Amino acid sequence: MLFSALDPALRVHLLRNAAVREFGDGQIIQQRGERADGFWLIEEGSVMVGQFLPEGEFRAVALLGPGDSYGELAVFAGKPRIVDAVSRGNSRVRLIAARPFLEALSNYPASTRALLGALSEQLQDTLAQLAGLRRGTNPQRLAAILANMASDQDQPASVVVTQQELADLLGVTRATANAALRELQKLGLVQRGYGAVTIPVRDRLAQFALG
Repeated sequence: MLFSALDPALRVHLLRNAAVREFGDGQIIQQRGERADGFWLIEEGSVMVGQFLPEGEFRAVALLGPGDSYGELAVFAGKPRIVDAVSRGNSRVRLIAARPFLEALSNYPASTRALLGALSEQLQDTLAQLAGLRRGTNPQRLAAILANMASDQDQPASVVVTQQELADLLGVTRATANAALRELQKLGLVQRGYGAVTIPVRDRLAQFALG
């Protein structure tokens, strides 16, 4: 995500001083309302980002993998975190502390501009996905989610995700998610595999999501 937009020298500097944390399957990495003392970079495994509902159920909105980062916006805003994050299987992450990050960023103006560009692109993608989730069919909504998950990958992209996780992201039953996935495969937009979905051309999938 945003970490990849930073200058390589700045990334090396931040990683050199970043604490390594390891989590088991289902362990909570961060909780909504906590102080944003840094942001996370995933090195191994996967992390589900979302919110715990009042009855205790976790509702995922994104599934992130190696190379992805999250929590930067809370650091920039200086406000408490607004999402929960849970480890999917075993994961290894690094916590990039907020204060050293913001101090170091002032020495890399090109990285500041790159971050603004990455933030704008991320916001546009999120708004497009939200629009699709509100008005689109289940295949279109699923296409938006998969296109977003594959945004940082080379093509063809491979998204490691189960049908149950896709159902959770869509907020539907597993049978409904499976039917939407079959429709996307019939259109040649995705290829289903065991525990993964291959996306030959992300732009075609994203365009389908827009209707």
